[in-house]
Amino acid sequence: MTKRLEELLAVLRGHMVYIQTHNFPDPDALASAYGLQKLLRHFGLDAKVCFHGTMAKASVQGLFSMFGLEAFEVDELEELTSDDCIITVDCQFNNTNVQRTAATVVGCIDHHPTTAPFTYSFRDVRVCGSCATLIADYFFSNDIDMDVETATVLLYGLKMDTESFSRGVTDLDIDMFRLLFARCDQDKLKVISHHQMEFEDLNAYRKALGTIKIYDGIAFCFIDSDASDGLVATLCDFMLTLVEVQFSIAYAYRGNGLKFSVRSNFDYLDAGNIISNALEGLGNGGGHGTMAGGYIDFKNIEEADIDLEEEIHNRFINAVYFSRAIREALNDPLGLGTVSF
Repeated sequence: MTKRLEELLAVLRGHMVYIQTHNFPDPDALASAYGLQKLLRHFGLDAKVCFHGTMAKASVQGLFSMFGLEAFEVDELEELTSDDCIITVDCQFNNTNVQRTAATVVGCIDHHPTTAPFTYSFRDVRVCGSCATLIADYFFSNDIDMDVETATVLLYGLKMDTESFSRGVTDLDIDMFRLLFARCDQDKLKVISHHQMEFEDLNAYRKALGTIKIYDGIAFCFIDSDASDGLVATLCDFMLTLVEVQFSIAYAYRGNGLKFSVRSNFDYLDAGNIISNALEGLGNGGGHGTMAGGYIDFKNIEEADIDLEEEIHNRFINAVYFSRAIREALNDPLGLGTVSF
């Protein structure tokens, strides 16, 4: 058994365990929670999956209907006490996208860079394409048998968060893909991978296309509805295919706030850093260099006298310009510009 797994089990044994995702969980978060639940069950530990908010219906419904995933809204878990343990997946505590509960947060498994330090009894943060990759690594590094359902769900999470291996992919993601693919149900994987939007999303998609605005390579799109994660991400990816666009931001209503999806075409425009800087003081955000997400809760700005759309646009434009300025300074530290000899 690897040291990492020994440490994880030592922290959780003797407690009721809850696996908590970030608020409004996406396929990778739920797939990771499902896989960790199966891993812990192998060692005789029961765990419940929990989250806060709502879920994108189309992109996750297969996890519930095909694979029997159970997940509970944390506000409905009245039995939680400080003796219970929470381990977060696909997120890190101290960010505002993780709901606080009465239970004690003891662990974290995540693939995003750390932006809000928190003291854990167990911490496994490795930057890669998906959190599902890390969960799969626990199985394969410890020669633990994996059933077809678990392999399929984890591969789905890996596929979704890397956009079919086109962003943020590392060697570990590729290794886990090879091992998961050999064990998965390819027919079920194909079905849940294709079901990302519902028919009712089409009207929202049509209207959202008319809101696209582009400023110096930065594209914005607002969806005037409580749209699914799949729809928000699809629009964000679509804008990035435009030759005029280097950086894209799509956002929509979600619960009592706004959910953001961000994409970048260039390494120096780090999506995670840019959204974190842009939403500072309004909400929270983070992610990878090429893909990130965030959230603004309206209660954070209810007394602010601002034009919210203008504020959002200005904040992102300034954050992108700042990243561009840093790149230019690094490439031309003396400010000499182009020198001809």
